[in-house]
Amino acid sequence: MKTYSVKAADIERGWHVIDAEGRVLGDLATEVACLLMGKGKVKFARHLDVGDNVIVINAAKIKVTGNKLQDKFYYRHSGYPGGFKAENLEKVMATKPAKAIEHAVKGMLPQNKLGKAMIGKLRIYPGAEHPHIAQVPAAGEGQV
Repeated sequence: MKTYSVKAADIERGWHVIDAEGRVLGDLATEVACLLMGKGKVKFARHLDVGDNVIVINAAKIKVTGNKLQDKFYYRHSGYPGGFKAENLEKVMATKPAKAIEHAVKGMLPQNKLGKAMIGKLRIYPGAEHPHIAQVPAAGEGQV
């Protein structure tokens, strides 16, 4: 009996459309990260990018539990003195709702070149419309 090793030529990528309306941010991010990594596939390999492409629609309509809208902050620093910026989740959701989901998913992926390739297969749209109609499988297949 020999161990099967996945090769780059064996990788088959699919498309998944996830409706984020009414979904909790953390649960949604976990599901998206698993699809991007390909953990549900039979041919999963930790050292290869075997995941699928994911489209998240209605990103502006996600839910968060507790007081996270006021208590959760996103931090950044420009590198210059006085360049520290902080904005809470409520402000981020009002201006750039895709940033909250992308930040949550990015933290669940590997922190290396493989993770950067995986996050490149994620597309997030604040409304129900998206330009990837041709890639989406037939009704019922791949929709979550």
